[in-house]
Amino acid sequence: MELGLASPATGPVASVWYSSDGSRLYAKTQSDHVFETNDFEDWTPVQGVAEPVDAPAPAVDHLPEPGAKLVSAGPAGRVYALGTQLYSSDDGGRSWSNLTAYRNQAIIGPSQRGVAVSPSDADQLTVANSFGVWRSMDGGLSWSGLNGRLPNLPSSRIEATPAAMHGARILVNDLGAMELPPGADAWRPVSDSQAAAESNNLRAASQRLGTRITAFAASGQTVYAGAADGRIWVSLDSGASWALSRTGASGPVERFFADPTEPRVALAAIGGSGVHVLRTTNSGGFWDDLTSNLPDAAAHGVTAMRTAGAIYVATDKGIFWTVADLENAGPSAVNWTRISASLPDAPASDVMLDPNGYQLYAALDGYGIYATPAPHRLRTLRLVNAADFSSRAAAPGSLISVIGGQVTAANAGALNFPVLAATKTETQIQVPFEAGAANLSLALQTGSGHFTLGLPVQAVSPAIFVNRDGTPMVLDGDSGMMLDGGATAHSGSRLQILATGLGKVHPDWPTGMAAPLENPPVVAATVKAYLDRVPVEVTHAALAPGYIGFYLIEVQLPQIVNAGPAELYITADGQESNRVQVVLEP
Repeated sequence: MELGLASPATGPVASVWYSSDGSRLYAKTQSDHVFETNDFEDWTPVQGVAEPVDAPAPAVDHLPEPGAKLVSAGPAGRVYALGTQLYSSDDGGRSWSNLTAYRNQAIIGPSQRGVAVSPSDADQLTVANSFGVWRSMDGGLSWSGLNGRLPNLPSSRIEATPAAMHGARILVNDLGAMELPPGADAWRPVSDSQAAAESNNLRAASQRLGTRITAFAASGQTVYAGAADGRIWVSLDSGASWALSRTGASGPVERFFADPTEPRVALAAIGGSGVHVLRTTNSGGFWDDLTSNLPDAAAHGVTAMRTAGAIYVATDKGIFWTVADLENAGPSAVNWTRISASLPDAPASDVMLDPNGYQLYAALDGYGIYATPAPHRLRTLRLVNAADFSSRAAAPGSLISVIGGQVTAANAGALNFPVLAATKTETQIQVPFEAGAANLSLALQTGSGHFTLGLPVQAVSPAIFVNRDGTPMVLDGDSGMMLDGGATAHSGSRLQILATGLGKVHPDWPTGMAAPLENPPVVAATVKAYLDRVPVEVTHAALAPGYIGFYLIEVQLPQIVNAGPAELYITADGQESNRVQVVLEP
C-alpha cells in the first residue's frame, strides 16, 4: 500500500528475527503466518520455525515515551525501545536516539512491534510494525521496506473489480478503501463513498427494524436486509416498508448477492454453524437452503452469475462453487466444489465476479486479493469482444474471443472466420473483412461437438484493448513503452492506442493475414479521440503492423494537459469505444 512512508507498506507484522548466521530473516504476521527470506525481497511461507524468546527487559533510567517496550539486542549494552517510534540507547536509557522520526512522524509508520539486529552486522536493523517489515543497513539512518512481495494485505471486502477508469477496490482493516490503479504495483487510499453508503444503510435499517442489521443489498426498488440472528427482511419499495422474509434463527447474515438485473433473485451468505447459503427467486417469498455438501464453516461472501446458474461462496474453509437454478425455485441439493486448493490455507473473507462474469476475485484473510478465470465459463461457449471482454457487436476485421472452449473451425454460411489462437479455455477468431452488418449465426467446431452462437456485426464497433488488471494497451509513441501507473504520458507527446473493431480499411486487406510493416492499410471510418471528453488530434489510424485484427491509432497530446488520471476513449463514425485511464504529466 502506498501510504507516504519510506516505501510501500503492507499489513501488520507481529515480530521479526534472524537466523543464527544472519543469512535468513523471518517475519510472523498478525495472522500468525510465518515467512522467510534469504534475498530480502522474495518471501516464502515456512512452518515449524521457532520464534526466539525475548531476553529479559533491562532496567533503564527512563523511557523515551510512555509505555514503550524495551528490547535488548545487538551490541552489548545497547537497548531498543519500541513505541510510536524506534529508539536506541547505549547508556542505560539516560539518553535516547530516535531512529525512525521524520518531521515528528515515523517514516516507517507508527506502532513498532518488534526489532531484530543481524548477527552478522550490528548496523543491520529490521523492524516489525503495523505496516509491515522495514530494514536499515546503516544503524537507523535510512530505511526501506521489505513488503513488496510479502503476502500480508489485510483485505476484508472486495468493493469493485477492475473497470475502465479504476482498478480493483477493496476495504482494508483499519485503513478504509484502497484501489490498485491499472498497471500500478501498490494499493492507494481512495474516497470511501461506497462503504460509507453501506454503513448508513445498515444503521438506518437497524433503527427501522429494531435489531442489528449486518448485511444490506439493493436491486432496483427491492432491498434485502439481514440481521445478526439470521433473520431476513425484504422491502419492495426502496425501504419505505419492510416484511419479515425469514424467521429461522441461525448465524449472522454476512453478505447478500442481489442480481442487478433481476431483483427477485438473491443469495445470502450465513455465518455461524448450520445453514450457510440461501437462495430466493421470488423476492424473499421463501428461501431455499443450498448449503448441501458445504463444510460447516462460516460463509462471509457470495456472488453469482444468474444466466449461467453459477454461485461462488467465500468461507472459513476456502472458496467453493456450484451450479443451481437461479431463475426458478428448484432442487436445493447442489454439489459444491472447492476451488481454492492452490491458494494459501486461510479463511476467505469475500468473493466477487467481474461484471462480464469472466474473472473471479477472492479476498483471503491476511493474504490479500487473488484472481482467476471463473470456472463456470468453461461450461458453455460465449462470444465476447477480444479487446475488453464485453458483449458489444463485432465489426469487419475485428477480433472476437470464444470463452469456454477450444475452437478448431468457425464459419457463418460461406464466410470463413480464421482461428488465430486456441487453448482449452479460450479461442481468438477474426471477423472477415467481407462480413456485412447483420446478425450472423456463427457455427463453431470444437472437440466437444458443433455449436452455433449469434453474432451481431455492424460496420464499426471500436474497443481499446485492456489487460486483465485493467491496464489499457496505450503506448508512448516515441519510446514504444506501455503506459501504466509507473510510466505516464507527457504533454506534447504522441500516444499509440491498440484497438479493434474499426472496420474496413483502404486498400482492402486479406482476412487472416498480418498487416504489413510498411504502409499498413488505413481505416476507412472517421476516427476521433477524446481525453477527458475533450477532442485531441488523431494523426493516423491504420492496421497495426505485424498483427491480425489489431488497429493502431496515433494521437497527439496538447502542449498543456492536466496532471493526473484522465479518461481516454475513441470513436469511429460516431460509435464510442470503452473508456480507459491514462496518467498524465505536464
